[in-house]
Amino acid sequence: MRRDEVRDGMRDRLFAVLSPFVGGDYYGAIIAGVNAAAAAHGDRVMAVQTLDPGSHSADGSGVPDFRRPVAWQRVAGLIILPGAVDEDYAIAARRAGKPVVTVGCDDVGDCSSVLADNRSGVREAVAHLVAHGHERIAFAGNLDPFDVRERHEGYREGLIEHGIAPRADLLFAAPDNHEEGGEEVADRLLAAGMPATAIVLGTDRNAIGLMRRLASAGCHLPNELAVVGFDDIADGMYLHPSLSTVRQPLDRIGAAAYGLIADLVDSPDAPPEVRHVPTVFVQRDSCGCPSSGLPVSEEHTRALFADVVYLQTTLNIQYELGKELLGSHARAPRTLLWLRRTPAVGGCLGLWASEPDEAHFRPDPAMEIVGEFRTDGAPTPSVGTTVPVSRFPPPALFALADATVGDVVFVVPVKTEYRDWGLLAAVGRIQASTPPGREMMNQSGALLAAALDHDAMVHALHATQESLRNAALHDHLTGLPNRVLLADRMRQAALRAARQPDHRFAVLLLDLDGFKGVNDSLGHAAGDQLLVQVTRRLTGLLRESDTVARLGGDEFVVLLNGVTDPDAPQLVSRTIRSALVAPYVIDGNTVEIGVSIGVALSTDGSSDPDHLLRVADAEMYRVKSARPAIGRL
Repeated sequence: MRRDEVRDGMRDRLFAVLSPFVGGDYYGAIIAGVNAAAAAHGDRVMAVQTLDPGSHSADGSGVPDFRRPVAWQRVAGLIILPGAVDEDYAIAARRAGKPVVTVGCDDVGDCSSVLADNRSGVREAVAHLVAHGHERIAFAGNLDPFDVRERHEGYREGLIEHGIAPRADLLFAAPDNHEEGGEEVADRLLAAGMPATAIVLGTDRNAIGLMRRLASAGCHLPNELAVVGFDDIADGMYLHPSLSTVRQPLDRIGAAAYGLIADLVDSPDAPPEVRHVPTVFVQRDSCGCPSSGLPVSEEHTRALFADVVYLQTTLNIQYELGKELLGSHARAPRTLLWLRRTPAVGGCLGLWASEPDEAHFRPDPAMEIVGEFRTDGAPTPSVGTTVPVSRFPPPALFALADATVGDVVFVVPVKTEYRDWGLLAAVGRIQASTPPGREMMNQSGALLAAALDHDAMVHALHATQESLRNAALHDHLTGLPNRVLLADRMRQAALRAARQPDHRFAVLLLDLDGFKGVNDSLGHAAGDQLLVQVTRRLTGLLRESDTVARLGGDEFVVLLNGVTDPDAPQLVSRTIRSALVAPYVIDGNTVEIGVSIGVALSTDGSSDPDHLLRVADAEMYRVKSARPAIGRL
């Protein structure tokens, strides 16, 4: 039976929600609404974060350059939240046969959409302020998002309905839709001499920032300025004065988005549709109405206490995550064992199988599964496999998610300003009571990316140190030990001989006869090739316990460690001579050289390395002086 067929009266389809963040009191609340509606119909949801992890806010970051077709081979459709991806992404998904529903915007590639009826609630708010006798009513908000622009239009319509002409000097564009944006609007109001008696703001967070700044400046609210926000977040109720606002039922918006995408899957040929969810004005103190006080009941108090415990737990988790991923690198972050510090019941880490820049431009780049985590201790067979991003995360992860209790499969980028590592998937509960971007998944992605950067830097430093050490101890042309490393190995041999009187070692000093003639006739490059071929022959003759070193030019030293037969060094010398005098072919030319070898054995009265080298050097010159010049082509 196919996944999209009815099974026991229920469905078993997967829908992806793309969002700038996968938690928070806005995005998280919508995702929770989608998930609840999907779970009621037997479907499942995965939430994909499109902003880089650690981003401060969606407003300040702009629309992410997110192009990954995450799980496209698995999902039945996509729901795109405001500011998640650009229009090209939605168009590409539709071309791939995926139904797309957008939330909060209605001009994305002829996609169906779900919109809050932003205008009606704001018109109601304006009517309420006019009833209080206000005519100089201002509007403030970041007008870049579609939904805030609609709220501004509702504000204008509300004024016009009551015969009030909108004034350009009472429109205050905020830099963002957060508290900082509201603080800036407050400063501008104060600088302008408070030209308005009431103000409607595009978001509650704008309103909260404005009210706090005005209160700190000595303004008495709502006497000097009546304030209305939009969203009805929990913080607004506990301000003084409590915040009048327009309630945007985010859970109903999420449910409507699920209903629309499910209908499109069932009727793929249906034309684009727009569904509106009503908003409603919520009267509290900041608009000038008499205070109704805080809702106090045992149920409400217990709920508040549960929120406090939840936030304390979240803070502890964030602290433990920081310690685990940044405070100690004894455990590899790729294993995902650090997820045990979180409420996640499972996780999976996929890293790009190719270079990040190359993967960015591939339509469906491959991912290597390098880590999996499961609280049930079950096997993790996906580790070590490679899958296209359109099939990430693995199916086993979805089996861990219990949608009926709010579990969702989250996917976040693992990326820093230095490198795009891949994607982290985890199964956990939606965090819908934190500010956007402060949820566990966003921080996990940021901390993991930083830990991977740290590990890469440490490995690079170790590699550099090893390379520098190798360069300091080895000859750059032949790769043989140089004077420094040879001296150390000879000292070790001498120390062992001092501890063990029966331990003997020998030093052979080699000088190539005729090397200068080859250099002069064929050039230095040919001379270098000859030295490399000599090295290859020498190293092929000796034991692993022996050392061949190049002193420089055409001089080599062989350290024979552990000589049991006093005649062995001379035998080795003759073997080396026979091997090295055989003809060489360099650039098509046949070259012959000779070799003079001086031998010194540690039994000859001393095991001092310098003494033995002097003895071998004298013996080598004695041999060389007794031999005719060699080196011909």
